[in-house]
Amino acid sequence: MVTWTALTATVACTASLISPVPLEWGPAPLTVDALPRITYVAHRGGAREVPENSMSGLTAAYRRGTAQVLDFDTRMLRDGTPVVLHDPTLRRTTDRSGAVRSLDTDGWRAVRLRPAPSLPGRWRPERPPTVAEVLDRFGGRIVLMLEVKDPAALDGVAGLLRARDLTRSVLVNTNDPKVAWRADRLGLVTQLWRSARQLRTDRPARWRSYVDVLDVDHRARDGDLRRAVRSGIPRVWAHTVVTPAQRDRVLALGCDGVITDAPGRLARAAQPRAQRGAMPWRA
Repeated sequence: MVTWTALTATVACTASLISPVPLEWGPAPLTVDALPRITYVAHRGGAREVPENSMSGLTAAYRRGTAQVLDFDTRMLRDGTPVVLHDPTLRRTTDRSGAVRSLDTDGWRAVRLRPAPSLPGRWRPERPPTVAEVLDRFGGRIVLMLEVKDPAALDGVAGLLRARDLTRSVLVNTNDPKVAWRADRLGLVTQLWRSARQLRTDRPARWRSYVDVLDVDHRARDGDLRRAVRSGIPRVWAHTVVTPAQRDRVLALGCDGVITDAPGRLARAAQPRAQRGAMPWRA
């Protein structure tokens, strides 16, 4: 294990590398290449602070400016439409039950998200968005991270990104190296996430030719995280971080990104993001 002294010294050095202000969008799409050395990602929009995978939650995270990347999950409807939801079923986060794949677009419009009562603030039920709606709202204004839960949706997602000139503005995330390889062949920016158990036997250097971001479990052993950092993959970010101690450890071990459910609490450089072009979401 790294010592507390080493952690303190290393984290003090990395603090100066964090962007002093949130990234803002300009006349051209904001791309992954513009991200700061130390990057903060609002996981599912910041699921301990806002309703996960909701347009209101993503909007709140964008306006707060505590993260440079907004993360959301995607599933595919029966008619092939990519939509924003984490689980394969509706029960946990919506007013419905059943499989997401059982719905078509008309059925999806009738679903309402149920904000968790434990969230701070007051949130109303709202319609869950489609991927196209999230891209149209935030694409190019902030870097997005899109996890493809259904690999069959990858071609459709790629088409949405190409049509909007967002192939360099959206990270396409998966747990499957084969899907990451396919995403790279489609000209997308690829992200591969791995669990602590997977990292015990992984050899991340094998993926460096087609993975742009390696997304590692913060609970992994020190040696496994160091091996990931030394793999040659350009960026190594740790998930899902919720405490300052977890953040400080992964930064001290060389990770250059923090994927967190609580960006408002963990990001060190937070300022309100400009409201330019931001329109209220209507369910």
